[in-house]
Amino acid sequence: MNNPLKRFIFILTISVAVIFGLHILYLHFNNSPLFAHKIIPAYIMNYVLALSVYTLLYSFRAKFKTQLGFLFMAGSFLKFILFFIFFYSSYKADGDINTLEFSSFFIPYMICLVVETTSLVNLLNNLK
Repeated sequence: MNNPLKRFIFILTISVAVIFGLHILYLHFNNSPLFAHKIIPAYIMNYVLALSVYTLLYSFRAKFKTQLGFLFMAGSFLKFILFFIFFYSSYKADGDINTLEFSSFFIPYMICLVVETTSLVNLLNNLK
């Protein structure tokens, strides 16, 4: 796969699917609710945002070569804002964010961030 965008989509999709499966399996074996704490919206939102941010960066890689890092940080800021809009209030509704709530958002966030950052580093290293 020579196209960095196609490679990113493939790696991101496989990574998120595998981690989601392992996450659900872990919840199952610990007798925890499988689909509570907005786990599916968290995985979907993080996947879509990582895909969107990287696609945007890939599209503007030649025109804004020196600003790609700032665009990446803007994408991270957007993820932060959307977390507070869609997840924080329901997680904090009982006055506490427990481990299951935290992991429901943080695990997909981290896997997407790692894949996105690694792919961006590779993209920047290959720019001429």
